[in-house]
Amino acid sequence: MLPPVLVVGELNVDIVLSGLAAPPLLGSEVLAQGMQMVLGSASAIFASGVARLGHSVGFVGKVGDDDFGRYCRDALLNAGISIDGILLSPRPTGATIVLSTRDDRALVTHLGAIADLGYDDLPPELFEGFRHLHLTSYFLQERLRPDFPRLVREAKAAGLTVSFDPNSDPSQRWSPEIWEVLRVADVVFVNESEAKGLTGMTNTPEALSVLAEHTACAVVKEGSEGATAVRGTERVHVDTFQVHVVDTTGAGDSFAAGFVHGLLTKRPLHECLLLANAVGALSATGVGGTAAQPDAPTLAAFLASRKAKASVERTA
Repeated sequence: MLPPVLVVGELNVDIVLSGLAAPPLLGSEVLAQGMQMVLGSASAIFASGVARLGHSVGFVGKVGDDDFGRYCRDALLNAGISIDGILLSPRPTGATIVLSTRDDRALVTHLGAIADLGYDDLPPELFEGFRHLHLTSYFLQERLRPDFPRLVREAKAAGLTVSFDPNSDPSQRWSPEIWEVLRVADVVFVNESEAKGLTGMTNTPEALSVLAEHTACAVVKEGSEGATAVRGTERVHVDTFQVHVVDTTGAGDSFAAGFVHGLLTKRPLHECLLLANAVGALSATGVGGTAAQPDAPTLAAFLASRKAKASVERTA
């Protein structure tokens, strides 16, 4: 049986407008080729991805008592994820409008119940039966944010490993308090812009070096250039997989699910990164964050049919 995973985080629906030829500008209009409502949020997309790979998953979060909230709960159940920890908020369920082009996407989010989950909402036996905790969307979870460091320390004291994907800061202030979480998590996932924002560096290699000095394992998602991870004296880069990209929504969260799956099944660092790249690539072949996430046999077949270059460096 694979190690069970706990996710404490945000829930929302994504309304994905896909196939835009270009992002819209204020005062102008562009056409989308498709529109679909899907399960959103970095936390739920990660949870769905790691459940699809065979892990039992528990989720703690808040939704409103509305149609969007019921949609989120049903989607989690359909993914095989326990919703015993889903609470109701007087605020409406969060929603994100996703404007998706072939190469990237822009997000417009109404927080709603996302901002309403607090430490006092968490059950007393939160970590019982779990081996890993995943946290994300630090800047969106306004009530829970001050207690992220406490949550990580308590999880680790209970014997869990912890991964953390802060996601972007809509204010672009990148408050220094986040480093209390970065320093104690076992794995930190960021994309290139987040790495630069967090560290104040102007290029990705410098940003990764700063993160590597202060985190146990820093993983930077580099889009079409692949991904790089640094853990101790080991530095690994894996090239991306070429796939037909339909929508990149949630690809980074699926990436994290693949990496954590590798971590929990005790794979070496370069294999964790290969799994992450593969899961992220496959997720981008469908609309929304969860529709094209692979199960374990699909992932294994994909890796067997493709070759990706992995470079491994070790320093003294």
